[in-house]
Amino acid sequence: MDFLLANLVDGLLIGFIYGIAAMGLTLIFGVMDVINLAHGPIIALGMFSIYLLTTMLGLHPYIALILVAVLGLLLGIVIYIVAVQRVIDAPHLSSLLATFSVNMIIIGLGTAAFSTAPYNLEFSLGKMSLGSVTLLGSRVVGALVALLVTAGLYFFLYRTRNGRYIRAVANNRAAAELVGVPSNRILALSFGIGTMLAALSGGIIATFFPFTILAGGTYELKSFVIVVLGGLGNPVGALVGGLILGLIEGIIPTFMETTWVPVVEFVMFVLILLFRPSGLFGAKQ
Repeated sequence: MDFLLANLVDGLLIGFIYGIAAMGLTLIFGVMDVINLAHGPIIALGMFSIYLLTTMLGLHPYIALILVAVLGLLLGIVIYIVAVQRVIDAPHLSSLLATFSVNMIIIGLGTAAFSTAPYNLEFSLGKMSLGSVTLLGSRVVGALVALLVTAGLYFFLYRTRNGRYIRAVANNRAAAELVGVPSNRILALSFGIGTMLAALSGGIIATFFPFTILAGGTYELKSFVIVVLGGLGNPVGALVGGLILGLIEGIIPTFMETTWVPVVEFVMFVLILLFRPSGLFGAKQ
């Protein structure tokens, strides 16, 4: 029972990080109807960014996360201007190919720079006890950081002018343009924020798991499962979906081999697509 409880709490903590990764993917889709296939490599870039900032500049990992957020925001805006802006109103296949091209460019350059060898960030915050359950400090702090990021995103979207603009463009871009909303700038900002969330999630994951330049692919697939689970374009659903996926990953190793985890996840993915395509919490277009 203690083993099950420890796994559940651990899965819940990781679920917060999965949630902000999926939020980046679903925010981009919800605002501009674009599925970002460069999501995984951007998560991997977040991992390597925090690694380089801590090992080369000697920054504390959680201080480095601030720079990772800024770099992720700027990278997202650049990707939007260079690859996405010209195909934003084209058929879906065009935007898929554009973001897939960015995916391959990042993986190619990353492989040339870092190879596909695993890297590990030497970082620990020790352990802490919660009754009979022992938790890794880095995972607890990582979950708290994810919660702060989520709260910051909520405040931005619902309490700032640019946040209201983003929600207006997501609702009806043509109508938003008619009342003076600079839609192109808002789309660039939205893509930048989505990229920033992906990079941040990668930076947090790097504080407790080894990683390679290809590691983002695993978390990209998890993000797609979470987005479908929570509802396409629904950031709150993405967070809850991340927590559900984390709990599932905590429960399964208690009763069967961990190799069954992706099997269960993708069976659930298919079942949701078949019986609840709008997600558990409803899609927001």
